[in-house]
Amino acid sequence: MDYSARINSYIKQGVSVEGALAAIAAVDGVGYVDLNYPEHFTDGIDVVSEALKQHGLKLNSIAVRFRSRFRAGEFTGPLAEITDDAYALVGTGVDVARFLGSDLVTLWLGYDGYDYAFQKDFVSATDLLVDVYRRLADEHPDMRFSIEYKPYEERVHTMIPSSGFVLYLLERIDRPNVGATLDFCHMIMARDYPAHAAALLLAAGRLYGIHLNDGYGGSDDGMIVGSVHLWETLELLYWLRRGGYRAPIYFDTFPVREGAAGELSANVAATNRLLKLLESRDGEHIQEVIESQDALLGAALRLELLGGGRP
Repeated sequence: MDYSARINSYIKQGVSVEGALAAIAAVDGVGYVDLNYPEHFTDGIDVVSEALKQHGLKLNSIAVRFRSRFRAGEFTGPLAEITDDAYALVGTGVDVARFLGSDLVTLWLGYDGYDYAFQKDFVSATDLLVDVYRRLADEHPDMRFSIEYKPYEERVHTMIPSSGFVLYLLERIDRPNVGATLDFCHMIMARDYPAHAAALLLAAGRLYGIHLNDGYGGSDDGMIVGSVHLWETLELLYWLRRGGYRAPIYFDTFPVREGAAGELSANVAATNRLLKLLESRDGEHIQEVIESQDALLGAALRLELLGGGRP
């Protein structure tokens, strides 16, 4: 697996964008970064482009970030001029991604949602989202657009709250260059099951990105990989391997009291260790256990994966 890193982990600890890219490149095993537009480009796209080249990093995805101006909703809010501005912002993000050598633009619509009863026309709002993604896909056929969902935050309820809704939305959008990004914490918050969501999207050929992290489910904790939901993380990695996932895994974690470089290294080490556990076991045996639907065989498999051998 290839790995991508979050540069805000460094920026929030007082490091510049260029300094963050240099520090990330020094972590063994990380060859990609995900960048936010426009926040990571205040010094200009050429500065970022040169830093990427200098440190041997590739751009995985541009994540378009909508800030407080769009707080009533990026595409489903009450003001048409705000919607137009949001669409234009995505278009500029597309140009930036293309210039930096990526064909992937990730859209998390954190403000498209509602907080109170009788605050949203759910049917017309969904129709608007379908139209926006279709327009983007048709206007930029060389690019891929990835829907990242989250059940809440920034709004009490978001318009795209679950993996099931994403699958529904993708079916309605019906464009070959629109897919989904799954964030582990977001899935736990939504009480989705990570492996289930990934398996279905992989089977549909629409899993464009994985944000790996962990948390307790109440909020977007952004903790070190496997630190809370070890087995769910391992099973997710199993299905990524089985389904032929080839894109980088992005570590979307939020060190606060931990050093950013040390925390990134911990994510790499944890993920590598879990992948090695899977590689060291017979894949056909794992699949046989899954197909048996036998909870006791599943328990035995988990013990085996811990290194105890088959009981």
